[in-house]
Amino acid sequence: MEAIRVESVSKSFGTTRAVKDFSLIVAAGEIRGLLGPNGSGKSTTMKMIMGVLKPDSGSINLLGVDVLREPVNARRMVGYVPEAPHLYEYLTAAEYLDFVGTAYGIEPSARKERVEELLHALQMEEHINEVMSGFSAGMKQKVAITAALMHRPKVLILDESMNGLDPRSARIVKDIIHRLADGGVAVLFSTHVLEIAEAICHSITIMNEGSVLAEGTVQELRAQAGLPGSSLEETFLKLTGSEDTAKIVEALKL
Repeated sequence: MEAIRVESVSKSFGTTRAVKDFSLIVAAGEIRGLLGPNGSGKSTTMKMIMGVLKPDSGSINLLGVDVLREPVNARRMVGYVPEAPHLYEYLTAAEYLDFVGTAYGIEPSARKERVEELLHALQMEEHINEVMSGFSAGMKQKVAITAALMHRPKVLILDESMNGLDPRSARIVKDIIHRLADGGVAVLFSTHVLEIAEAICHSITIMNEGSVLAEGTVQELRAQAGLPGSSLEETFLKLTGSEDTAKIVEALKL
């Protein structure tokens, strides 16, 4: 079953075309990686899927709900962790998550149970009553992930969600993502760490200059790049035309 359908979407900012005729389908239970160089349009695409940005053209559907026509209904089904989450840092983690749960219409008892369950999984329960202004970047990221999962979304959009996490926490988040996908949640996952993408994602879409450059499983991408047996990093660099990066770095050492 299709969970995310993006058809021929474009978005410009002034004279800059950030996304150009972009299409994407993500099935329920699929973890799709969205990769690309800086400025390739990944975050803009994710914000349009969330309804945060309005596309200039094209259509976006989440589980059959038109994001442009029914933005509130669409957002009820989605959990979203942006690249740089903005939290109400003068609140404690408990106060902020209670506020988020109230906004989603979650009953108080269910809110409390869900927050405790998620913060325990993320090893944050001892910080629940601390003011978030004193949190590290990784701790804030864990709160943002908890907020995105509280209402048990059917679609999860993660834009660089591993930022600031230590290896143990990153592994925990990876396991949570896999469990959610096993339960039928569609996950769209963006990262610059290609080893993480290779370990987490079932399939990958590579964007470049606002358009789809290549997509498929890691094995299929290797075949497209003509690099069987290569790492995802090598495949990515070949497909995006950056395979001479090593030579550039070597030249900088002079």
